[in-house]
Amino acid sequence: MKRVYLLFVLTFFVMVTKQTHAQQLDSIMDAHANIFPKEKVHIHFDKQLYNKDETIWYKLYLLAEYVPSPLSKNIYVNWYDTEGKMLRQTVAPLFQSTAKGSFDIPVDYKGEFVRVKAYTSWMLNDDTSFIYQRDIPINNGTPVSKAKPVRKTHVELFPEGGNLVLGLDEKIAFKASDQNGRPVMVKAQLMNSKNQVLDTLRVKHDGMGFFFLKSVAGEQYRVDWIDEYGAKGSTPLTGIQKEGLSLSIASTNDKALILVERTANVPENMQQLYLLVHMNERPIYKLRLNMTAKTVINTAVPIEELQTGILQFSLFTNDWIPMEERILFVNNRMHEFNSKINPGIVSLEKRGKNILEILVSDTAAANMSISVTDAALSGEDQHTIFSDFLLSHQLRGYIHNPAYYLKSDADSITARLDLVMLTNGWRRFDWDKLKAATQPVLKYAPETDFLKIKGKVYGMEAGRAGGPELLNIILKGKDSSSNVYFVPIQKDGSFDEPLPIFFDTARVYYNFNDKNKIGFVGQVQLGNGLLKKEPGSTIRMGQVPVFQVWSDSIGLARMNLFLQEQEKLRKSMASATLQEVVVKAKIKDPIQVLDEKYASGLFSGGDAYSFDLMNDRMPGALNVLTYLQGKVAGLQISGSGSQMSMSWRGGTPSLYLNEMITNVDMVQSIPITDIAYIKVMRPPFFGSGGGGADGAIAIYTKKGGDVQRNDPSKKGMESTILAGYSKFKEFYNPVYTKENPSYDPDVRSTLYWNPYILTNKRTPRFRVEFHNNDFSRKLLVVLEGINSEGKMTRTVRYLE
Repeated sequence: MKRVYLLFVLTFFVMVTKQTHAQQLDSIMDAHANIFPKEKVHIHFDKQLYNKDETIWYKLYLLAEYVPSPLSKNIYVNWYDTEGKMLRQTVAPLFQSTAKGSFDIPVDYKGEFVRVKAYTSWMLNDDTSFIYQRDIPINNGTPVSKAKPVRKTHVELFPEGGNLVLGLDEKIAFKASDQNGRPVMVKAQLMNSKNQVLDTLRVKHDGMGFFFLKSVAGEQYRVDWIDEYGAKGSTPLTGIQKEGLSLSIASTNDKALILVERTANVPENMQQLYLLVHMNERPIYKLRLNMTAKTVINTAVPIEELQTGILQFSLFTNDWIPMEERILFVNNRMHEFNSKINPGIVSLEKRGKNILEILVSDTAAANMSISVTDAALSGEDQHTIFSDFLLSHQLRGYIHNPAYYLKSDADSITARLDLVMLTNGWRRFDWDKLKAATQPVLKYAPETDFLKIKGKVYGMEAGRAGGPELLNIILKGKDSSSNVYFVPIQKDGSFDEPLPIFFDTARVYYNFNDKNKIGFVGQVQLGNGLLKKEPGSTIRMGQVPVFQVWSDSIGLARMNLFLQEQEKLRKSMASATLQEVVVKAKIKDPIQVLDEKYASGLFSGGDAYSFDLMNDRMPGALNVLTYLQGKVAGLQISGSGSQMSMSWRGGTPSLYLNEMITNVDMVQSIPITDIAYIKVMRPPFFGSGGGGADGAIAIYTKKGGDVQRNDPSKKGMESTILAGYSKFKEFYNPVYTKENPSYDPDVRSTLYWNPYILTNKRTPRFRVEFHNNDFSRKLLVVLEGINSEGKMTRTVRYLE
């Protein structure tokens, strides 16, 4: 698959390189999008903030161009502490472009947050600024500092379209924020070089606003401001061009209104223009604008049938040199499907039983997750499935509270969302590279397989004849499952074989399926085909985030209540546990253990030679009697086959199989790999008839967990441990009944979590049952998910 994919990519770029001048940029762009679709991640966490020693439950969703991604089969999640040190990396298989997981916050964790990064291998080829990242606040029980953090304000100016040109009346947006990107309230004025106030600027929302300016030659402009903390500053308006173009965009319910203006004197290539309108890196419209005799053009494009998302307008010269860019958010509500949470039984009493019904009227198959938590712990949710997929993944830089802009399509929110469009650069394309069809460096191919055995045999002769040899592989899981594979070895020594999904680890046994390779001493390197985690990896954290949730004193008090109750329960359980008792005893050796396990009555203990065949590879032994040859003083074993005989001190010792009398023929028929233990007892042995003057040989076959008829190690196979997918906890949903009461305190802050709520046309309903804890009186229910068509849903309901 990987080789075919790379061949396709190379063919594409050879084709485009030869035809660049003949092709239009829009067709190159469309071909680029077909080959490099961008994957986006959203994670639904069970709640917004956590106490130390709690479990973070999560469900991960992966889309590519508004549909469940067909590219990747594996997803990676990295967890970092406040210093940027990796706490854990997890990897999970994707089911219907989704995966579930959990992360245990250490009981002694001192940090105020953990940072989460989630990605597929394919996403690592793109700009890393588009990789999913989230900081999750952690309450570790220490008082939150009431001192205001030191915040350094800066004000940025953003001319609409990107450039400011003399003599053109242009819209200029501004944004006031601190060093962490959080918005700051400011009072500001637009000033000229004569210190005259040209305009008083007003913040419309979260430190953002706009003003208009028609610049004149010989004049300089600046914005003087004072922030909410009393700090003063000044931001100059720079980069004013003497001649050029401006692009202005406004929208109605069904149209995007476009205004292009130029100065009187511009180069010839700026008199014939192209306007490329595109979404998700795919061209939607291409307009030819003839401004030879005009300095202003008004036009419009329809947007009422477009998908919800960011629409980009790129203005080019006649020879496709980019001049201006503007982005517009289109919200036609085409990204949603309808889901409902219908309460059946609501009981907020102590450990009361609750029943909810999830109803999806859409006929497409839906894959959702649901959380039920104590409502007092939740503030305003700043991230949702809508904001992650439609906004955060599309823009560079920090966006404060992105969920706010998609909670409604009211005119006031739409206007504020446009301020985000004006003050955040899209800029995913390098137009020069795209026009030149520059081949990108693809370090990572899409992982289209789950786990695999992948590796290389080192030391084999190059270009050997006779076709590929085979590597015999036995995979033994912790659940005692066993799978056998015969894997072809390529001429360069590499091999690659898909495996079934397994979690935690498995042991792999391997050798060569070739008589000529029995004595081969080359090295075999094995892996599971997943990305390798760099040991001790850290990331650069930058500025420490400031969390608005801690300003909610009620929510913090509620978190501390849960923390106190959880710590009381932990201490109570610790005190209820018996103190450690140290018992000194002589450690039994393996022979003693075997004797106690297998021998009984007169056969146990005693004066005997004992042999542990569990840990003896028995080189050259054909059967039990040949194994004993030369190992017991005075015991003579002669002959072969049915003629084999024994003598000890002039007599013939008795033979016992599992403490039952037997004969030489019977003993010879038992595979030596089935034998666990042999005891050769000196005479007299009182367990034998006739006084036991000639001694006895007791043979014990393997039983219980010792039975390993196909133990690969007994066949001389090398072995190693192979890591599988990360092992996650399962959410515990207690059931309280009169017949099965529990007297342990219930201090759960997450009452219910189910990462897989599945519905379809035939079964549009899903029943949820859970019990309240000991003291919650208001609950928050959050349902999120996607369907097979890539549409999203989010439903929030309070139970009180």
